[in-house]
Amino acid sequence: MISRVLVVCIGNICRSPMAEGLLRQALPGVQTSSAGLAAMLGHGADPNAVRVMADAGIDITAHRARMLTDAVARDADLILVMDDKQKQRVAKEYPYTRGRVFRLAESAKRDIPDPYRQSPEMFDAVFALVQTGVDDWVKRINSIG
Repeated sequence: MISRVLVVCIGNICRSPMAEGLLRQALPGVQTSSAGLAAMLGHGADPNAVRVMADAGIDITAHRARMLTDAVARDADLILVMDDKQKQRVAKEYPYTRGRVFRLAESAKRDIPDPYRQSPEMFDAVFALVQTGVDDWVKRINSIG
């Protein structure tokens, strides 16, 4: 059973907070968190990420970026990353996570690009990809029990 899901991106201010918020809403019985491989420690979510999530009815204004650490990685049953490069890096730096690290958009066989410092339209497009990935994982997690 999956009871703890961790979402990882680079800075932990755009993609992973969006995915965390969506997962938290869709899976209220599952502990959901996020972290970054090069987190902008203590920073809130990017204003465009906050906007896109508010449009979806989810408030992520309390989010604060944190680093992926050994303790954070060990605590997760499932780790969702944004691209294959991140998947390889997490598996290399935290070898005990192998078999628990997947791309968020794994079922679509695609990476989710980083919208940091991009246009609001890019954030909208990335949000749509994140939402699709979350929807797929919610179905998988719910089917496991």
